[in-house]
Amino acid sequence: MAETIVIIEDDENIREMLRYYFHSVGYEVACFESGEEYFEKGGDYKPSLFILDVMLPGMDGLEILRRVRTDARLEDTPVLMLTARTSEMDKVKGLETGADDYVVKPFGIMELQARVKALLRRAGRPKAESVLTCGDLEIDPAAREVRKNGQLVELTYKEFELLRLLCAHRGMVLTRDDILQAVWDYDFAGETRTVDMHVKTLRQKLGEGYIQTVRGVGYKMV
Repeated sequence: MAETIVIIEDDENIREMLRYYFHSVGYEVACFESGEEYFEKGGDYKPSLFILDVMLPGMDGLEILRRVRTDARLEDTPVLMLTARTSEMDKVKGLETGADDYVVKPFGIMELQARVKALLRRAGRPKAESVLTCGDLEIDPAAREVRKNGQLVELTYKEFELLRLLCAHRGMVLTRDDILQAVWDYDFAGETRTVDMHVKTLRQKLGEGYIQTVRGVGYKMV
């Protein structure tokens, strides 16, 4: 069965170009011009991947992303954001909300296809992994649950992936670039601030004493 891409883009030219191209290379494609239209007409879709424009009239791409990430059926579905914005904070905001990749307009269609393939390849990796234990933390990849002293700790998708990575390499220092490559599956050159922000929120949820900062290098699980 062909993988399905849902595209939400208000620019008709871009929308139809993406529809034509991805259909021509073997994907099923469903296009919507707004978040409202998607949730009204396409909410039953369980796509393999979303491509979302950030600057949409009405419900913007970040709000669509938030709603996708709170839907149990879609929370693990890869999301690639399209935007004309170029500031670092805009990119970080999208990544923190749960986006998996970020492409700035204008973009090359071959680059976009490469990003899509990378996200789908990562999403298709086997997820049957054993429970990891780090002190009083238990990380269950199959259930995507983290427990501290038996109590469930609510984490976002990326927080979970970051914690799992650090725990799997307990005692080893991982650079910010290493973490970006492993957790986001792409080298966001110069955008390592998103790693720091995710470490900060993990510390707030888990408490101090788990993740150590190695100054000038990165982080490690103690």
